[in-house]
Formats: sequence, structure tokens, C-alpha cells
Amino acid sequence: MRMPTDSAGSSTAPAPAASPVGRRSVLAAAAGAGAAIVLGATAGTAHAADAPAAGPGRRTGRPVKLTVTARPAAEAERLRLGQALRGSEFQPTGLYVPPGTPLSLTVQPHHGLLPTLWIGAWDYYGEVTEPRGYPLTKGANTVTDPHGGPVYLTLTGHGERAGVLIRSGALPMPVFTLGRTSEADYQRQLDTLTASPYVELHAPHTIMTLTREGALLYRGEDHAALLGLVETIIDSHARISGLDGSGPVHRRKAGPYHFTEVSKVPSGVGAYATHGYNGFPRAYLDRATTVEGLRTRGWGLYHELGHLHQQFAYKPGGLTEVTVNIYSLAAQRTLGQPSNLLTVDPATGLTYFQSARQKFGTAGLTYEKSFGAYEKLVPLRQLELAFGDDFWPRMHKLVREENPQSDYTEDAKRYRALATFSSRVAGYDLTDFYVNTWAFPIDATGRAELAALKLPKPPVDPATLAD
Repeated sequence: MRMPTDSAGSSTAPAPAASPVGRRSVLAAAAGAGAAIVLGATAGTAHAADAPAAGPGRRTGRPVKLTVTARPAAEAERLRLGQALRGSEFQPTGLYVPPGTPLSLTVQPHHGLLPTLWIGAWDYYGEVTEPRGYPLTKGANTVTDPHGGPVYLTLTGHGERAGVLIRSGALPMPVFTLGRTSEADYQRQLDTLTASPYVELHAPHTIMTLTREGALLYRGEDHAALLGLVETIIDSHARISGLDGSGPVHRRKAGPYHFTEVSKVPSGVGAYATHGYNGFPRAYLDRATTVEGLRTRGWGLYHELGHLHQQFAYKPGGLTEVTVNIYSLAAQRTLGQPSNLLTVDPATGLTYFQSARQKFGTAGLTYEKSFGAYEKLVPLRQLELAFGDDFWPRMHKLVREENPQSDYTEDAKRYRALATFSSRVAGYDLTDFYVNTWAFPIDATGRAELAALKLPKPPVDPATLAD
């Protein structure tokens, strides 16, 4: 499913920066995750083992010392990457605050920057839709949040640090950290840290926030294997995006991706993407939080994560649910799955390559109206088949380097960008492919721009290719 909001479209008129408070401003600008905070001098996330027991299902009492390292703001990262949606910027603490409980903490800005505290979970369609932000001051702070929830910190900058001492009010959540937590310890946390209604799974590029009930449904999974699989999927998206670190503009985004169990979704919706996180209802957890489910039936997660990688320059409204599956297909190939484009329609006996080809040249053919959702994906796959597995990485890199500007209302301009950028990456004139065969809405200006490139015709017609 597409993101509930598409307000971050324009690189010329970006959405507002994150606001400490306010439903719409936070939803439009705040991001939902981050890498682990340093606990004392040891890298990792604060979790159950860091505080002594103080009653059934609770561990509290001893202060928790954190060091948070500044990262670029989510909006700055969105602009650098040329993407439609902001990614995550929260840094998790592994702590939970009950509703109405005063959280006492002391802040020491080692390099002059002050962090913001966030309490709560993301849940776009729920009763409480977002975490609440509280700017912190140097020295003692006390924050009381009416709803409670997981505790996060943000610090915007470039490597500066701030110390945060949580003195009282917080409880540890059960947390599994890849490479640090044993399965036995995680299971013990699930059995003993029952006061927290949330559980988190952490890996270098992953934050997964679950309700306790959701986490218990599949507690028997191998959580190291699960997080390793999620990391592999994220890596597949990074590779198809050309995020190879070959230059500053081609670095991966700062911080991990946030996958969150949400309380509800609209009828017919399996999951969604919006600024900073992917939302998954409990009914989807059999695919998001089980190794076999995610490996073999996880298209929904591959797809929603793809929305957080889509580049805006060549994403007109009609392609929001199409270019996103460039990343879904990359995940399938990485995991050794057969392509969804090779699914055979039992009614026709045809794959999507075949059914699309039957429509070529028919009267009134238009890309947006004549082809089904998967058929629309076929030409994007054909570009890889014709011009190499590195076609889309090169496309992403060129777009990042040139960073073309457009407003979210300029669909025609973004269709033109798709045709001209991809022709440049291929090294061939793709006018026939886009305009004559697939009937993309490339206007006269776009056709003139393609002609001005003075590229040769491709030696093989990409529209004839299939997996």
C-alpha cells in the first residue's frame, strides 16, 4: 500500500522539519527509528540487564546512563537521497514509560547540542497516532507523558554527543539485539519483564517495535535468524538503490529502518508506509516476524520498505505503486524466490510479461489505464534485462548526483525524468519503448528532450525481453 501521506514529495518545497509536539506536524516530519544508543562506554541498547529487579514483572531503580550521538536530520537525508519519504531518526533506549509516570533525567550536552526526548509508538490509524516530543534542557529534566510508551531520543548534527542519565520512571522493555542478546536471555526477558506492553528487536539497520501480545505469538522463532533476514532484505534495497558508499551522496541513510506493529489499518490494507516507519497490523506478523513467512511470503514488507527508498524525481502519482516494486523484486532475487512477474494467471495461463505483450499496439492503449499493477512493473524489469543488473543502481546514483527538482503536482515532469534519465543510463534512445510500445504519458516536451540526447536506438528492443 502507498504511504498514507505523500506530503514529502517536493525537493524544491520540502515538508516542515520535525516539531516537538502536534499530531500533524510530527506525522509529517518526524521519523520513527534509529540505531542503538551507547550505554555507558559500551555500544548497544539499554535493556533489561541494565537495571536491577524491583518487583514482579518490573526492573527499575538504578539509573540508566546513555550516550546519544548526533546524526543528520531525516529531512536532510531525504533531500540528499532524492527520496519521497523521510526515513527514521529516532534512537531507541530499550526503555518504556507508563502513562502519566514522571520520567526524571539529567542531560549533559558534551558538544553543545541538546537532544529531544520522544515517548510513544507510531500508529497512523490508531487512537494515539504518534510519539510525543519533549525538547530537553541542560541539567535536570522531568517529563510526564499522558499516554506512555517506548522511549527514544533524537540529536541532530554530525557526530556530536550528549549524555542522558535516566534517573527514574522508566522500565526496561524486552529487547533482542542481534549479535548481543542470546535467545535464552530474550526468552527470559519475555517471561520476567511483563510490565512493558512493548517489545523491540534491534539490528544495525533495523528497529522492530511489537506489542507484547504480538511478540508472544511467534516467540518460538529464531530471532537472530529473523533479524539477519530483515538485514538481508534491507541490504537488497540498498544495493538496488546504488547506496554503495562510493561518495558522500551515495551513503546509506543515517540510522535504521523502523517496522512497527500498529493497532489497525483500513479495510483491505495489509500494511503501509509513511514518513519514518512501516506499519504492520497483527494479522501480518506471521509474515513479518517469522523466518519462513518473511523469507517466502514477505512481499508486503519488501514493498512497504521499498516506499522508503523510492526516488521522487521519476515517481509521478501513477507510479507510486509501481517503482516501489523495483525494490520488492530485488528482495525476491536476493532471497532466491521466483519473480512475482512470472506468476501465471489461472484464467489465462499467461504470466504478466505475456499478458502485457498481448496489449501492445491495441487501440486506445495508455500505460496508466490499460495495464494492471504487475503489468506496469514489467517495463521497469525489462530495463534491467536489456541493460544489466546495475541499471537501477546507476539510475539511482545519477538522480542523486543531479538531484532534479520538481513539485509533487508535476506528474508530466516526473514522467519525462523517467524517460530521459533511463535513456541516459542505458546509453540508448528509449522513445519507442516508452512512447510507442508501452504508451507512457511522455508529452511533447519529453519527446523533444529525448531527441535532444541524440542517442542511438537500442540493438535489442527491451519490450521483447522477459525473465
